[in-house]
Amino acid sequence: MLTGDALPELRTRVPGPRSRALAGRLAAVESPNITRVSPDAPIFWSAARGANVLDADGNLFIDLTAGFGVAFAGHANPGVVRALADQAEVLAHALGDVHPADIKVRLLERLAVLAPGDLGVAILATTGAEAVEAALKTAVLATGRAGILAFDGAYHGLTYGALATTSRSEFRAPFERQLFRGVRFAPYGDRDAATALAEAERLLDEAERDGPPIGTVIVEPVQGRAGIRVPGPGFLAGLRRLCDGRERVLIFDEVYTGFGRTGRWFACEHAGIVPDVIVVGKALSGALPISAAIASGALMRAWPPSKGEAIHTSTFLGNPIACAAALAHLDTIEAEALVERAARLGAVVRARLDDWVARYPHARSARGLGLLQGLVLDDGTETPAADVADAALGQGIIVLAEAPDLDVLAITPPAAITERQLGHALDTIERIIAARHA
Repeated sequence: MLTGDALPELRTRVPGPRSRALAGRLAAVESPNITRVSPDAPIFWSAARGANVLDADGNLFIDLTAGFGVAFAGHANPGVVRALADQAEVLAHALGDVHPADIKVRLLERLAVLAPGDLGVAILATTGAEAVEAALKTAVLATGRAGILAFDGAYHGLTYGALATTSRSEFRAPFERQLFRGVRFAPYGDRDAATALAEAERLLDEAERDGPPIGTVIVEPVQGRAGIRVPGPGFLAGLRRLCDGRERVLIFDEVYTGFGRTGRWFACEHAGIVPDVIVVGKALSGALPISAAIASGALMRAWPPSKGEAIHTSTFLGNPIACAAALAHLDTIEAEALVERAARLGAVVRARLDDWVARYPHARSARGLGLLQGLVLDDGTETPAADVADAALGQGIIVLAEAPDLDVLAITPPAAITERQLGHALDTIERIIAARHA
Protein backbone atom coordinates (compact mmCIF):
# COMPACT_ATOMS: atom_id res chain seq x y z
CA MET A 1 0.00 0.00 0.00
CA LEU A 2 1.21 3.47 -0.89
CA THR A 3 1.36 5.16 2.52
CA GLY A 4 3.07 8.42 1.62
CA ASP A 5 5.57 8.27 4.48
CA ALA A 6 7.71 5.31 3.36
CA LEU A 7 11.38 5.14 2.43
CA PRO A 8 12.44 4.17 -1.10
CA GLU A 9 12.02 0.61 -2.28
CA LEU A 10 13.45 -0.27 -5.69
CA ARG A 11 12.39 -3.48 -7.43
CA THR A 12 14.17 -2.87 -10.74
CA ARG A 13 17.00 -0.78 -12.03
CA VAL A 14 15.89 2.81 -12.67
CA PRO A 15 14.34 3.46 -15.09
CA GLY A 16 12.79 0.00 -15.16
CA PRO A 17 11.60 -1.95 -18.19
CA ARG A 18 8.07 -0.57 -18.14
CA SER A 19 9.29 3.02 -17.93
CA ARG A 20 11.73 2.39 -20.76
CA ALA A 21 8.96 0.88 -22.87
CA LEU A 22 6.69 3.84 -22.11
CA ALA A 23 9.50 6.22 -23.09
CA GLY A 24 9.74 4.53 -26.46
CA ARG A 25 6.01 4.83 -27.00
CA LEU A 26 6.01 8.46 -25.85
CA ALA A 27 8.77 9.38 -28.27
CA ALA A 28 6.56 8.28 -31.13
CA VAL A 29 3.63 10.51 -30.23
CA GLU A 30 5.01 13.56 -28.38
CA SER A 31 7.07 16.47 -29.65
CA PRO A 32 10.75 15.64 -29.09
CA ASN A 33 11.20 18.93 -27.23
CA ILE A 34 8.90 18.08 -24.32
CA THR A 35 10.24 15.09 -22.35
CA ARG A 36 13.94 14.28 -22.08
CA VAL A 37 14.55 10.60 -22.81
CA SER A 38 17.93 9.21 -21.78
CA PRO A 39 19.34 6.03 -20.22
CA ASP A 40 18.79 7.65 -16.79
CA ALA A 41 15.28 9.06 -17.26
CA PRO A 42 12.37 9.39 -17.24
CA ILE A 43 10.46 7.23 -14.85
CA PHE A 44 6.72 7.18 -15.39
CA TRP A 45 4.62 7.90 -12.34
CA SER A 46 1.67 5.59 -11.68
CA ALA A 47 0.65 6.80 -8.21
CA ALA A 48 1.73 9.27 -5.54
CA ARG A 49 0.84 9.99 -1.93
CA GLY A 50 2.40 12.26 0.65
CA ALA A 51 6.08 12.49 -0.26
CA ASN A 52 6.10 9.14 -2.09
CA VAL A 53 5.88 8.37 -5.79
CA LEU A 54 5.29 4.90 -7.26
CA ASP A 55 6.47 4.35 -10.81
CA ALA A 56 5.19 2.04 -13.53
CA ASP A 57 7.68 -0.65 -12.48
CA GLY A 58 6.58 -0.66 -8.85
CA ASN A 59 9.59 1.33 -7.63
CA LEU A 60 8.91 3.60 -4.65
CA PHE A 61 10.60 7.02 -4.46
CA ILE A 62 10.81 10.02 -2.14
CA ASP A 63 9.85 13.19 -3.99
CA LEU A 64 11.97 16.27 -3.21
CA THR A 65 10.21 18.33 -5.91
CA ALA A 66 6.59 18.32 -4.65
CA GLY A 67 5.64 17.90 -8.31
CA PHE A 68 7.17 21.24 -9.38
CA GLY A 69 6.04 22.74 -6.07
CA VAL A 70 2.35 21.89 -6.51
CA ALA A 71 1.87 19.23 -3.80
CA PHE A 72 2.80 21.41 -0.84
CA ALA A 73 0.45 19.47 1.46
CA GLY A 74 1.53 16.18 -0.08
CA HIS A 75 0.47 14.20 -3.12
CA ALA A 76 -3.12 12.92 -3.01
CA ASN A 77 -3.78 14.87 0.17
CA PRO A 78 -6.91 13.27 1.66
CA GLY A 79 -8.76 16.55 2.10
CA VAL A 80 -8.04 17.60 -1.47
CA VAL A 81 -8.99 14.18 -2.83
CA ARG A 82 -12.33 14.24 -1.00
CA ALA A 83 -13.06 17.75 -2.23
CA LEU A 84 -12.29 16.74 -5.82
CA ALA A 85 -14.54 13.71 -5.66
CA ASP A 86 -17.39 15.53 -3.94
CA GLN A 87 -17.31 18.42 -6.40
CA ALA A 88 -17.03 16.16 -9.45
CA GLU A 89 -20.23 14.41 -8.42
CA VAL A 90 -22.30 17.57 -8.41
CA LEU A 91 -20.66 20.00 -10.86
CA ALA A 92 -17.53 19.44 -12.92
CA HIS A 93 -17.76 22.45 -15.24
CA ALA A 94 -19.68 25.70 -15.56
CA LEU A 95 -19.75 28.82 -17.73
CA GLY A 96 -16.91 30.49 -15.87
CA ASP A 97 -17.29 34.06 -17.15
CA VAL A 98 -21.02 33.97 -18.05
CA HIS A 99 -22.88 31.78 -15.54
CA PRO A 100 -20.15 30.80 -13.05
CA ALA A 101 -20.10 28.08 -10.43
CA ASP A 102 -20.97 29.30 -6.94
CA ILE A 103 -17.74 27.84 -5.59
CA LYS A 104 -15.76 30.35 -7.65
CA VAL A 105 -17.06 33.11 -5.38
CA ARG A 106 -15.91 31.25 -2.28
CA LEU A 107 -12.40 30.80 -3.64
CA LEU A 108 -12.09 34.45 -4.65
CA GLU A 109 -13.27 35.52 -1.19
CA ARG A 110 -10.69 33.22 0.40
CA LEU A 111 -7.90 34.63 -1.74
CA ALA A 112 -8.95 38.16 -0.77
CA VAL A 113 -8.47 37.23 2.90
CA LEU A 114 -5.10 35.52 2.38
CA ALA A 115 -3.48 37.97 -0.03
CA PRO A 116 -1.21 40.62 1.52
CA GLY A 117 -2.22 44.22 2.08
CA ASP A 118 -5.23 45.48 0.19
CA LEU A 119 -4.90 42.94 -2.63
CA GLY A 120 -8.35 41.42 -2.83
CA VAL A 121 -9.70 41.37 -6.39
CA ALA A 122 -8.51 38.61 -8.71
CA ILE A 123 -8.52 37.18 -12.19
CA LEU A 124 -8.53 33.39 -12.09
CA ALA A 125 -6.62 31.41 -14.69
CA THR A 126 -5.27 27.93 -15.22
CA THR A 127 -1.49 28.23 -15.59
CA GLY A 128 1.08 30.51 -14.01
CA ALA A 129 1.95 31.95 -17.41
CA GLU A 130 -1.68 32.84 -18.06
CA ALA A 131 -1.93 34.60 -14.71
CA VAL A 132 1.29 36.50 -15.49
CA GLU A 133 -0.30 37.69 -18.71
CA ALA A 134 -3.40 38.82 -16.83
CA ALA A 135 -1.14 40.82 -14.52
CA LEU A 136 0.72 42.39 -17.45
CA LYS A 137 -2.57 43.36 -19.07
CA THR A 138 -3.80 44.86 -15.80
CA ALA A 139 -0.68 47.00 -15.60
CA VAL A 140 -0.93 48.39 -19.12
CA LEU A 141 -4.64 49.14 -18.69
CA ALA A 142 -3.90 50.99 -15.46
CA THR A 143 -0.93 53.00 -16.70
CA GLY A 144 -1.29 53.24 -20.47
CA ARG A 145 2.48 52.63 -20.60
CA ALA A 146 3.58 49.64 -22.66
CA GLY A 147 7.18 49.23 -21.46
CA ILE A 148 8.15 46.50 -19.01
CA LEU A 149 11.13 46.10 -16.69
CA ALA A 150 12.07 42.50 -15.92
CA PHE A 151 15.24 40.92 -14.55
CA ASP A 152 18.12 38.74 -15.60
CA GLY A 153 17.36 35.12 -14.77
CA ALA A 154 13.60 35.73 -14.79
CA TYR A 155 11.27 32.87 -15.59
CA HIS A 156 7.63 33.93 -15.90
CA GLY A 157 6.35 31.28 -18.31
CA LEU A 158 6.54 30.39 -21.97
CA THR A 159 3.37 31.81 -23.52
CA TYR A 160 4.28 34.82 -25.64
CA GLY A 161 3.49 37.64 -23.22
CA ALA A 162 5.16 35.84 -20.32
CA LEU A 163 8.04 34.71 -22.52
CA ALA A 164 8.78 38.32 -23.42
CA THR A 165 9.56 38.91 -19.73
CA THR A 166 11.54 35.64 -19.34
CA SER A 167 15.23 36.31 -19.79
CA ARG A 168 16.78 32.93 -20.58
CA SER A 169 18.02 32.72 -24.16
CA GLU A 170 17.30 29.02 -24.60
CA PHE A 171 13.60 29.78 -24.20
CA ARG A 172 13.56 33.09 -26.07
CA ALA A 173 15.89 32.62 -29.04
CA PRO A 174 13.66 30.48 -31.30
CA PHE A 175 10.79 32.97 -30.97
CA GLU A 176 12.63 36.28 -30.51
CA ARG A 177 11.23 37.81 -33.69
CA GLN A 178 7.67 37.49 -32.40
CA LEU A 179 8.25 38.78 -28.87
CA PHE A 180 7.33 42.25 -27.59
CA ARG A 181 10.45 44.42 -27.81
CA GLY A 182 9.54 46.90 -25.09
CA VAL A 183 11.00 44.76 -22.29
CA ARG A 184 14.25 45.82 -20.64
CA PHE A 185 16.19 43.51 -18.32
CA ALA A 186 17.98 44.74 -15.21
CA PRO A 187 20.37 42.72 -13.01
CA TYR A 188 18.66 40.69 -10.30
CA GLY A 189 19.66 41.91 -6.85
CA ASP A 190 21.02 38.71 -5.31
CA ARG A 191 24.70 39.69 -5.47
CA ASP A 192 24.76 43.45 -5.16
CA ALA A 193 21.34 44.88 -4.43
CA ALA A 194 22.45 48.52 -4.53
CA THR A 195 24.13 48.19 -7.93
CA ALA A 196 21.17 46.26 -9.33
CA LEU A 197 18.76 48.95 -8.14
CA ALA A 198 20.89 51.69 -9.63
CA GLU A 199 20.84 49.91 -13.00
CA ALA A 200 17.09 49.38 -12.76
CA GLU A 201 16.62 53.09 -12.14
CA ARG A 202 18.89 53.90 -15.08
CA LEU A 203 16.84 51.67 -17.39
CA LEU A 204 13.60 53.22 -16.19
CA ASP A 205 14.97 56.71 -16.89
CA GLU A 206 16.30 55.62 -20.28
CA ALA A 207 12.86 54.29 -21.22
CA GLU A 208 11.33 57.65 -20.37
CA ARG A 209 13.58 59.23 -22.99
CA ASP A 210 13.73 56.55 -25.65
CA GLY A 211 10.44 54.68 -25.09
CA PRO A 212 8.33 52.88 -24.67
CA PRO A 213 7.99 54.29 -21.15
CA ILE A 214 7.81 51.58 -18.52
CA GLY A 215 4.53 51.02 -16.71
CA THR A 216 5.26 47.50 -15.41
CA VAL A 217 7.99 46.12 -13.16
CA ILE A 218 7.75 42.33 -12.80
CA VAL A 219 9.97 40.33 -10.47
CA GLU A 220 10.17 37.01 -8.63
CA PRO A 221 10.84 37.63 -4.92
CA VAL A 222 12.94 34.47 -5.14
CA GLN A 223 14.03 33.28 -8.58
CA GLY A 224 13.30 29.57 -8.66
CA ARG A 225 14.27 28.24 -12.06
CA ALA A 226 17.27 30.56 -12.22
CA GLY A 227 18.78 28.57 -9.34
CA ILE A 228 16.98 29.57 -6.12
CA ARG A 229 18.35 33.12 -6.17
CA VAL A 230 17.37 35.19 -3.13
CA PRO A 231 17.65 38.99 -3.47
CA GLY A 232 19.77 40.94 -1.02
CA PRO A 233 18.36 43.20 1.69
CA GLY A 234 16.66 46.29 0.33
CA PHE A 235 16.27 45.08 -3.26
CA LEU A 236 12.53 44.47 -3.25
CA ALA A 237 11.95 47.56 -1.11
CA GLY A 238 13.97 49.54 -3.64
CA LEU A 239 11.75 48.32 -6.47
CA ARG A 240 8.72 49.35 -4.45
CA ARG A 241 10.27 52.83 -4.10
CA LEU A 242 10.90 53.05 -7.87
CA CYS A 243 7.19 52.40 -8.50
CA ASP A 244 5.61 54.45 -5.71
CA GLY A 245 4.11 57.74 -6.82
CA ARG A 246 4.74 56.92 -10.47
CA GLU A 247 2.74 55.36 -13.28
CA ARG A 248 4.35 51.99 -12.64
CA VAL A 249 2.75 48.77 -11.43
CA LEU A 250 4.89 46.39 -9.36
CA ILE A 251 4.09 42.72 -10.03
CA PHE A 252 5.45 39.94 -7.85
CA ASP A 253 5.43 36.56 -9.55
CA GLU A 254 4.83 34.19 -6.63
CA VAL A 255 3.71 31.22 -8.71
CA TYR A 256 6.53 29.14 -7.20
CA THR A 257 6.89 30.84 -3.82
CA GLY A 258 3.27 31.44 -2.82
CA PHE A 259 1.21 29.59 -0.20
CA GLY A 260 3.92 28.67 2.27
CA ARG A 261 6.85 27.41 0.23
CA THR A 262 9.32 29.92 1.75
CA GLY A 263 8.08 29.61 5.33
CA ARG A 264 5.68 32.53 4.96
CA TRP A 265 2.34 32.55 3.15
CA PHE A 266 3.98 34.73 0.49
CA ALA A 267 7.66 35.43 -0.08
CA CYS A 268 7.02 39.18 -0.20
CA GLU A 269 6.36 39.00 3.55
CA HIS A 270 10.05 38.34 4.21
CA ALA A 271 10.80 41.82 2.86
CA GLY A 272 7.71 43.49 4.31
CA ILE A 273 6.65 44.56 0.82
CA VAL A 274 3.19 44.51 -0.74
CA PRO A 275 3.25 44.56 -4.56
CA ASP A 276 0.50 46.05 -6.70
CA VAL A 277 -0.27 42.65 -8.21
CA ILE A 278 0.65 39.21 -6.91
CA VAL A 279 0.59 36.22 -9.25
CA VAL A 280 0.00 32.78 -7.72
CA GLY A 281 -0.38 29.20 -8.93
CA LYS A 282 1.26 25.81 -8.30
CA ALA A 283 0.49 25.22 -4.60
CA LEU A 284 -2.83 27.07 -4.86
CA SER A 285 -4.68 23.80 -5.49
CA GLY A 286 -2.14 21.11 -4.64
CA ALA A 287 -3.47 19.03 -7.53
CA LEU A 288 -5.12 20.75 -10.50
CA PRO A 289 -4.28 23.64 -12.84
CA ILE A 290 -5.48 26.91 -11.33
CA SER A 291 -3.77 30.26 -10.86
CA ALA A 292 -4.63 33.88 -10.18
CA ALA A 293 -3.51 37.47 -10.53
CA ILE A 294 -4.60 39.39 -7.43
CA ALA A 295 -4.60 43.19 -7.13
CA SER A 296 -6.39 45.94 -5.24
CA GLY A 297 -9.93 46.80 -6.20
CA ALA A 298 -8.75 50.23 -7.33
CA LEU A 299 -6.18 48.76 -9.71
CA MET A 300 -8.55 46.13 -11.07
CA ARG A 301 -11.02 48.86 -11.96
CA ALA A 302 -8.71 49.62 -14.86
CA TRP A 303 -10.52 46.74 -16.57
CA PRO A 304 -13.82 47.75 -18.21
CA PRO A 305 -16.97 46.08 -16.87
CA SER A 306 -17.99 43.05 -18.91
CA LYS A 307 -20.92 43.56 -21.25
CA GLY A 308 -21.16 39.86 -21.95
CA GLU A 309 -17.79 39.31 -23.62
CA ALA A 310 -14.74 39.36 -21.35
CA ILE A 311 -11.55 40.66 -22.99
CA HIS A 312 -9.40 38.29 -20.92
CA THR A 313 -10.87 34.88 -20.16
CA SER A 314 -10.66 31.17 -20.90
CA THR A 315 -13.00 28.21 -21.12
CA PHE A 316 -11.92 26.72 -17.79
CA LEU A 317 -11.78 29.97 -15.81
CA GLY A 318 -13.00 29.20 -12.29
CA ASN A 319 -13.42 25.50 -13.00
CA PRO A 320 -15.43 24.18 -10.02
CA ILE A 321 -13.28 21.09 -9.41
CA ALA A 322 -10.12 23.17 -9.42
CA CYS A 323 -11.76 25.70 -7.10
CA ALA A 324 -12.77 22.90 -4.73
CA ALA A 325 -9.23 21.54 -4.72
CA ALA A 326 -7.85 24.99 -3.98
CA LEU A 327 -10.18 25.61 -1.05
CA ALA A 328 -9.37 22.18 0.43
CA HIS A 329 -5.63 22.68 -0.06
CA LEU A 330 -5.71 26.08 1.63
CA ASP A 331 -7.73 24.56 4.48
CA THR A 332 -5.11 21.84 4.91
CA ILE A 333 -2.20 24.27 4.86
CA GLU A 334 -3.85 26.26 7.66
CA ALA A 335 -5.12 23.31 9.73
CA GLU A 336 -1.79 21.47 9.65
CA ALA A 337 0.33 24.63 10.13
CA LEU A 338 2.32 23.75 7.02
CA VAL A 339 3.67 27.27 6.54
CA GLU A 340 5.36 27.04 9.92
CA ARG A 341 6.46 23.48 9.18
CA ALA A 342 8.08 24.66 5.94
CA ALA A 343 10.07 27.22 7.91
CA ARG A 344 11.19 24.60 10.44
CA LEU A 345 12.07 21.87 7.93
CA GLY A 346 13.69 24.46 5.70
CA ALA A 347 16.08 25.30 8.53
CA VAL A 348 16.95 21.60 8.80
CA VAL A 349 17.68 21.40 5.07
CA ARG A 350 19.71 24.59 5.11
CA ALA A 351 21.85 23.36 8.00
CA ARG A 352 22.69 20.22 6.03
CA LEU A 353 23.51 22.15 2.87
CA ASP A 354 25.72 24.59 4.77
CA ASP A 355 27.53 21.62 6.31
CA TRP A 356 28.17 20.18 2.84
CA VAL A 357 29.54 23.51 1.66
CA ALA A 358 31.95 23.49 4.60
CA ARG A 359 33.11 19.90 4.00
CA TYR A 360 32.98 19.25 0.24
CA PRO A 361 35.12 21.49 -1.99
CA HIS A 362 32.76 21.29 -4.98
CA ALA A 363 29.69 22.25 -2.98
CA ARG A 364 30.10 25.98 -3.54
CA SER A 365 27.21 27.62 -1.72
CA ALA A 366 23.70 27.16 -0.35
CA ARG A 367 20.80 29.56 -0.64
CA GLY A 368 17.06 29.73 -0.27
CA LEU A 369 14.13 30.35 2.05
CA GLY A 370 11.98 27.78 3.82
CA LEU A 371 11.51 24.66 1.72
CA LEU A 372 12.88 26.39 -1.36
CA GLN A 373 16.58 25.57 -0.98
CA GLY A 374 19.38 25.22 -3.51
CA LEU A 375 22.92 23.84 -3.45
CA VAL A 376 25.36 25.26 -6.00
CA LEU A 377 27.74 22.57 -7.30
CA ASP A 378 30.92 22.87 -9.35
CA ASP A 379 32.87 19.65 -9.81
CA GLY A 380 34.29 20.38 -13.24
CA THR A 381 31.53 18.57 -15.14
CA GLU A 382 29.18 20.28 -17.58
CA THR A 383 25.94 19.84 -15.59
CA PRO A 384 26.92 18.89 -12.04
CA ALA A 385 23.53 19.18 -10.35
CA ALA A 386 21.78 17.30 -13.15
CA ASP A 387 24.33 14.51 -12.78
CA VAL A 388 23.63 14.30 -9.04
CA ALA A 389 19.88 14.30 -9.74
CA ASP A 390 20.25 11.38 -12.16
CA ALA A 391 22.30 9.44 -9.63
CA ALA A 392 19.77 10.19 -6.88
CA LEU A 393 16.92 8.92 -9.04
CA GLY A 394 18.74 5.60 -9.31
CA GLN A 395 18.68 5.43 -5.52
CA GLY A 396 15.03 6.32 -5.06
CA ILE A 397 15.18 10.11 -4.67
CA ILE A 398 13.44 12.47 -7.11
CA VAL A 399 15.21 15.82 -7.16
CA LEU A 400 15.69 18.47 -9.85
CA ALA A 401 18.56 20.59 -11.14
CA GLU A 402 17.93 24.29 -11.73
CA ALA A 403 19.75 27.29 -13.30
CA PRO A 404 20.83 27.63 -16.93
CA ASP A 405 23.97 25.55 -16.33
CA LEU A 406 22.08 22.91 -14.30
CA ASP A 407 24.50 23.48 -11.45
CA VAL A 408 21.98 24.11 -8.64
CA LEU A 409 20.35 21.17 -6.90
CA ALA A 410 16.86 22.26 -5.78
CA ILE A 411 15.47 20.84 -2.53
CA THR A 412 11.74 21.65 -2.60
CA PRO A 413 9.84 18.76 -0.98
CA PRO A 414 6.23 18.73 0.17
CA ALA A 415 5.82 20.28 3.60
CA ALA A 416 4.09 17.00 4.46
CA ILE A 417 7.38 15.06 4.13
CA THR A 418 8.34 13.29 7.36
CA GLU A 419 11.61 14.07 9.08
CA ARG A 420 12.66 10.44 8.57
CA GLN A 421 12.06 10.71 4.83
CA LEU A 422 13.81 14.05 4.61
CA GLY A 423 16.82 12.77 6.54
CA HIS A 424 17.06 9.65 4.35
CA ALA A 425 16.85 11.70 1.16
CA LEU A 426 19.53 14.15 2.31
CA ASP A 427 21.77 11.28 3.46
CA THR A 428 21.45 9.69 0.02
CA ILE A 429 22.34 12.93 -1.77
CA GLU A 430 25.29 13.50 0.54
CA ARG A 431 26.68 10.04 -0.24
CA ILE A 432 26.45 10.82 -3.96
CA ILE A 433 28.19 14.18 -3.54
CA ALA A 434 30.89 12.66 -1.32
CA ALA A 435 31.54 9.88 -3.86
CA ARG A 436 31.87 12.41 -6.69
CA HIS A 437 34.38 14.36 -4.60
CA ALA A 438 36.42 11.33 -3.55
